[in-house]
Amino acid sequence: MFNWKSIYSYLDNGTPAPPRKVERSEEEWKEILTPAQFRVMRMKGTERPHTGGLCSFYEAGRYACVGCDTELFDSNLKFDSGTGWPSFSEPVADNVIQYELDTTYGRRIEVLCNVCEAHLGHVFPDGPEPSGVRFCINSESLKFVE
Repeated sequence: MFNWKSIYSYLDNGTPAPPRKVERSEEEWKEILTPAQFRVMRMKGTERPHTGGLCSFYEAGRYACVGCDTELFDSNLKFDSGTGWPSFSEPVADNVIQYELDTTYGRRIEVLCNVCEAHLGHVFPDGPEPSGVRFCINSESLKFVE
């Protein structure tokens, strides 16, 4: 069962190997991403709360990484956290998200796409049951797939 202990285990022991790897130069990323996507995904930026196009979007489907098309989250596990960013209670698979300690603003856990290492957002232990986890993800990092 996926929960906060799972995240600490991945943080301490590493995430399972990704299904594949996508590597591009900075110039290649700039060619395929918008300036806003590049700032968030490659420079670890954050969009302003309540501004992302997927924040209040709740259609059935999946959410994939903009950088490499890897499916990351399912709409069935999306919820309104009231934070201003799309929130999910767990990823679609154990090997699609990478976890890193982020001490930029206190102590947080950053989440990245495990395939292309794009910054997605952060994860927190205040989500709904049964996982108790909230993945707080930038809309700029995601695209919806029906």
